[in-house]
Amino acid sequence: MVDFQRRDTHRDESEASTGTDEKQATEEHDHHAHDVASVGAAVVTISSSRTLDADPSGDAIRDLLEADGHRVVTREVIRDDRDRIQATVNQLVDRRDVDVVVTTGGTGVTPDDVTVEAVGPLFDKHLPGFGELFRRRSAESVGTKVLATRATAGVVDAVPVFVLPGSVDAVELGVDELLLPEVSHLVGLAGRDH
Repeated sequence: MVDFQRRDTHRDESEASTGTDEKQATEEHDHHAHDVASVGAAVVTISSSRTLDADPSGDAIRDLLEADGHRVVTREVIRDDRDRIQATVNQLVDRRDVDVVVTTGGTGVTPDDVTVEAVGPLFDKHLPGFGELFRRRSAESVGTKVLATRATAGVVDAVPVFVLPGSVDAVELGVDELLLPEVSHLVGLAGRDH
């Protein structure tokens, strides 16, 4: 049986380590060459009961982004209306100061939860790993209730769009643990120069 974890390459271990480290450093540098230092974010809360003055999930998204050195360039609260949600996201991705869109709300299974249906068709590229990882991490705290969330992400006209549930806990998980570590990289890769 072959041990693929440890292979004898007939090289001196220090030589192999140095070569690997240099190669990895070069690949890492090239891979992140397009990362951006700070992104302009649009935050959209989808709710029939919240307002800008009473929007704890939108506040949490704003606070987390700004604490990480990013800018929230606009915030909106809109009702659970498919056409309105779709039109809003379309308008936001067309803005030159918006590099990423983060929505909160409307990802459940009630009849008025239509954010995924509104935003999903706009995706030029889907980012399925976001929803998969979000559900895996959420399951640690909410168990099988995670089946009811349809958090998702994709790219619309070179702008990453993240669709999160409406609870503060879900937003904190999605933004702090998943979006922030990758947003500069994703925005840089998606780029505005097609």
